[in-house]
Amino acid sequence: MGAHKQSVSFTEAAFAFARELVESGEYPNISAAVSGELARARTARERERTLFEAEVQRRLALPPDSWEPVRTGETITTNAREYLKQRARAGDHGSS
Repeated sequence: MGAHKQSVSFTEAAFAFARELVESGEYPNISAAVSGELARARTARERERTLFEAEVQRRLALPPDSWEPVRTGETITTNAREYLKQRARAGDHGSS
C-alpha cells in the first residue's frame, strides 16, 4: 500500500492523544497512529451504517398494521417545543 504525504495541523489535544498511542507502543510513530485511528473510525462508521440499514430494512418489512400511526394536527416536535417554552417561562421567573 502506498503512502500519500500531506502536511496537516492538529489541536494540542489530538496531537497529545496520537503521541500517547505511540508512547504506549500501540503505533510505531505519529503517522501510523493517525492512519490507524482513521482506519478504526472508518470501520466503526461502516458498522454503524450497516446496522442502521439493517434496522431500516427490518422496519420496512413489518406489516402495515404494525406501524405506529402518525397523529394528525400535530408535528413531531410539538411536545418538545412546549417543554422548551415552559422552561423558558420558568427561567424568566427565576425558578427551574
